[in-house]
Amino acid sequence: MQTKIDIAVPHIGDAEWQATKECFDSGWLTTGPKVSEFERRFAEYHQVNRAIATTSCTTGLHLMLEGLGIGEGDEVIIPAFTWVATANVVMHCGATPVFADVDPRTCNIDAAQVALKITPKTKAVIVVHLFGLCAEMNAIKNVVPKSVAILEDAACASGASYHGVYAGGLGDAAAFSFHPRKVLTTGEGGMVTTNDIELADKMMCLRNHGASMSEEQRHLGPKPYILPEFARIGFNYRMTDFQGAIGCVQISKLSDLIEQRYEIAKLYKQELGSVSGLQLPVFPLHEGHSWQAFVVTLDPKVVSIARNELMEKLQERGISTRPGTHAVHMLTAYRERFGLKPENFPNAAMLNDQSLAIPLHNLMTLDDAKYIASEIKRLLQ
Repeated sequence: MQTKIDIAVPHIGDAEWQATKECFDSGWLTTGPKVSEFERRFAEYHQVNRAIATTSCTTGLHLMLEGLGIGEGDEVIIPAFTWVATANVVMHCGATPVFADVDPRTCNIDAAQVALKITPKTKAVIVVHLFGLCAEMNAIKNVVPKSVAILEDAACASGASYHGVYAGGLGDAAAFSFHPRKVLTTGEGGMVTTNDIELADKMMCLRNHGASMSEEQRHLGPKPYILPEFARIGFNYRMTDFQGAIGCVQISKLSDLIEQRYEIAKLYKQELGSVSGLQLPVFPLHEGHSWQAFVVTLDPKVVSIARNELMEKLQERGISTRPGTHAVHMLTAYRERFGLKPENFPNAAMLNDQSLAIPLHNLMTLDDAKYIASEIKRLLQ
């Protein structure tokens, strides 16, 4: 059967299309004025000093680690339940990812587990605001030494906040994703934010091959024919102006997009809250959830249907689903390299097998959500 309700659909339209046409008219195709505008507006929205656009959240995470000088011999604590990129960037720097288990209710890294993993080699902790719910930053800051950087993998958290402070300003630096499954999208693309001006300047330099100035600064400056100095060995992590133009339109919609998603999330809570064996995501008392995804967890001791079988039956009913994400320590590359077993991080392993993301996007209706909830109840009760 053809899928009736997709797991995610980007909210893009004529305004985004018209914005990209401006890039053709201006002649700026790579990083230029639209990227600069998007960076400024993203920083203003998230109330941070600097925002630096990148090709992806992954390259943004890499820039943060490189900017902090993290490398061989260093350890970086990360949650065991996250998208593999969080671990990969640590490996790409030559450092060692150290896994910590997660809270099974929030799916976010558990501060008590972080405390157990800190050693003299620990240089950073990457907290992931999974599915748009900010990690418990106060608890994490209480156990992490001042000498250890706290970095936010805010891939899912554009517009999210924690006790009134936006994601992106909760740690030393943060990286966001604009993949089409995210609330705010530019196709691919990402953003790094920080309040540390020195770190921002390093990351800006590293983003553009290690150049002493951006392409926009050089081409619009008095001597565009003079190449910049290269004092660092950097990367090409530049966002295109096409993406920057789309991002400018998307950031203007962000608050409304999150509010629409919240209404669907509330309906799911109302319809599914009493289903035995189904754990719903946390609705924080301080609000601030960006609702990038709505992820439920099955209790195999209560429900009689396996997670994957439920996904198959929902697909037959035109409802697209996905696992929440994966437990990185159970993936072949990490399991074999570090000799890990599922039981080393039991909460992450459980979520790997029992979490389920159901449709949540801005092009679905409340009637769609009611239909999804009714089919889930039908299959579980």
